[in-house]
Amino acid sequence: MANSPQAKKRARQNERRYAVNKARRSRIRTYLRKVEEAIASGDQAAAAAALRAAQPELMRGVTKGILHKNTVARKMSRLSARVKALAA
Repeated sequence: MANSPQAKKRARQNERRYAVNKARRSRIRTYLRKVEEAIASGDQAAAAAALRAAQPELMRGVTKGILHKNTVARKMSRLSARVKALAA
């Protein structure tokens, strides 16, 4: 258990950061799920709109340190390719 004042403060900070990051990660997953559902339904317009809505949320995850930028780039690339394939 944390004994020094500094360690106690770090423990409090870690709890708060954990809660904030958990909420952000959950929100990102929700946006991704909406894109996946739109792709599954076969509606290209809805999928494109969902992807446009998810993009800034994913990028925000990068700037907040929740996701790595290459991970987000890979996800965006794969999702946009799948949305584009719906039009064909």
